[in-house]
Amino acid sequence: MILSSTPPLLAPEGGVALAVAAALLYLVAALPAPALQRFCAPAWLVAWLLHLLLLVADVGGLGQPEHGMRLGFAPVLSMTVWLLIAVHTIESRFVPLPGVRRALGVAGALAVLTALLFPGAVRPIEHELAPLHYALGVASYALFAAAVLHALMLDAAERRLRAGASAAAAAGPALGLPLLQLERITFRFVEAGFGVLTATMILGASDVERWHWDHKWVFSALAWCVFAALLVGRHLRGWRGRKATRWLYIGAVLLLMSYAGSRFVFEVLLDRPPT
Repeated sequence: MILSSTPPLLAPEGGVALAVAAALLYLVAALPAPALQRFCAPAWLVAWLLHLLLLVADVGGLGQPEHGMRLGFAPVLSMTVWLLIAVHTIESRFVPLPGVRRALGVAGALAVLTALLFPGAVRPIEHELAPLHYALGVASYALFAAAVLHALMLDAAERRLRAGASAAAAAGPALGLPLLQLERITFRFVEAGFGVLTATMILGASDVERWHWDHKWVFSALAWCVFAALLVGRHLRGWRGRKATRWLYIGAVLLLMSYAGSRFVFEVLLDRPPT
């Protein structure tokens, strides 16, 4: 298995050190140990900033002999997790989500280390709008990832409610949110992600000279249709609960396969450049 044909800018010395430091700090922020509580907030911030530095230097292709962006399943997932952590940090200032940081800290550590092991390859910028297209694509990933994260919490709360817990207990101390508010937040992320995904696809199709129908477009189109059906079903038929979250999960899996999943198959399982 070939991990990388072109090492990232900061690897193997500085990049490895920064990635390991960021991963350790994410884990410190995620640990529930009382003795480490006062270090959680600083560790979270420093890890997030180190993660950003790695993304700017590596994915941005700074110092690379080729002009372009380093892309691949791991860099895209790393950017997605970084944006998801940023969204959570902002959201946590308005609504209490104390149980989420632990999962995101572990996800951040895994994302940084995975991007170090599978840094992808530098792709030339063939169109002036290509960076915006990539940025919107990653943003849609992050918004739908946030929607899935909230949907998982919503499903867990509803399971507790069906098990006989009171409505107050259904929100759970780990969530700190009423069910209806959590549901509204979930679908705000779905709506925002759908809008960004639509813009991403329109922008990608605008480059008619290079556009072609491939696996990325097939999965993206399928995901778009699923999310559109979900929003229509919610607004016209009042879809809620598990029926709505199942549609969200299906669309999220299809969207994941559109780029990160298919690139993982090519880069890791088939060990050859993607088509």
